[in-house]
Amino acid sequence: MRQYTAFDRLIGRVNKIIQAIPSSAPNESSEMTLVESNGIEADILLSPSEKAHSGALMRVNHCGEVSAQALYLGQALVARNHDLAEQLYHAANEEQVHLEWCSDRIQALGSRKSYLNPVWAIGSFTIGVVAGLFGDKISLGFMAETEKQVSEHLESHLSKISPLDHESKWILQRMKEDEAKHADNARELGGIPLPTPVQKGMAGMAKIMTTTAYYF
Repeated sequence: MRQYTAFDRLIGRVNKIIQAIPSSAPNESSEMTLVESNGIEADILLSPSEKAHSGALMRVNHCGEVSAQALYLGQALVARNHDLAEQLYHAANEEQVHLEWCSDRIQALGSRKSYLNPVWAIGSFTIGVVAGLFGDKISLGFMAETEKQVSEHLESHLSKISPLDHESKWILQRMKEDEAKHADNARELGGIPLPTPVQKGMAGMAKIMTTTAYYF
């Protein structure tokens, strides 16, 4: 059996990140939206401004999922424990499902993905590597704090989207439930709370990303 070097693993991780960054153009290959697959009411009652607002919010969420995948892959690259690396890969795979939901919803709303997705992916991968180098407990704590902040962010979006946009609300609620599970798993595996300045720094970076992705 071939023994993979650290460089081989790095190339594999980078390839995963590249696959996680779809084009900013609408996804024309999707033949069925969540409305059709889940029986959720169509968007005929949404006004043009409501659709545009929902599209921008879903673009923000799509950008967040791209960043989450890159973050976890960066952490997995330097994880000292094999089980932790597998947990991070599993979380990244679940984020891929969220990514596809957001992508399909963006298309259905006639919107587009963020032009800055590659920037967020590279930055998040780098942050993931740095966090992982501090040790597995801190890496898990970073994961738990990330998911906690994402859950809060999704909760705020649920209150901002039109009450008539049932499909987007369904997606956000499902994502929120999954992110909460990721946070709980990270704590159960030994993640420790991060210092308050680090938490505030993460929140500040997230604010910059979400604000920018809403428009670009």
